[in-house]
Amino acid sequence: MDRATAILMVGLPGVGKTTRARRLERQLAALRLTPDEWMIPLFGDSEAGGKRDVLEGRLLWTALRAAERGLNVIVDFGLWGRDERSALRWLFTAVGADCRTEYLTLDPETQLARIRRRSTHTPEQTFAVSAEDLARWRHDFEEPTAEELGGALPPPPPPTHATWSAWAAARWPSLPDTWGEATG
Repeated sequence: MDRATAILMVGLPGVGKTTRARRLERQLAALRLTPDEWMIPLFGDSEAGGKRDVLEGRLLWTALRAAERGLNVIVDFGLWGRDERSALRWLFTAVGADCRTEYLTLDPETQLARIRRRSTHTPEQTFAVSAEDLARWRHDFEEPTAEELGGALPPPPPPTHATWSAWAAARWPSLPDTWGEATG
């Protein structure tokens, strides 16, 4: 069986992650998991009272199982936090997959223009985002380090969790701590 590749799409809304993920999906014959494509049809909202974290956990469980079986996967979540990315890099490595991070960024004006264009042309596929939202999100976003982008091993998990698997199960409530017996 071939070794799978997992690609983590990282960046804020409107920078081109899903467009790039769709291209990679075709090139790599990969399973692409984009939460907005599930949240809006299922719940009519991008957050839906906390259901996004539950949905993302099940999508990650699916991605990890697919990667275990040799299928390339693309996790198109945005992954704003370094711990999220570290946990997923560790988990995909634990299931025997290669993992790489694709980071996309864009200047705020172009980003906002893209979001507004998307809202006008395909309102059923997007959610409202204001300039204030983007400014707040930019402040909250943790840019990937050179080590992350270069494929270095993730750091140890935060002291509150014994393994990255345990951390991920706490972050995404529907993702089981199946890989917890391995060391973080």
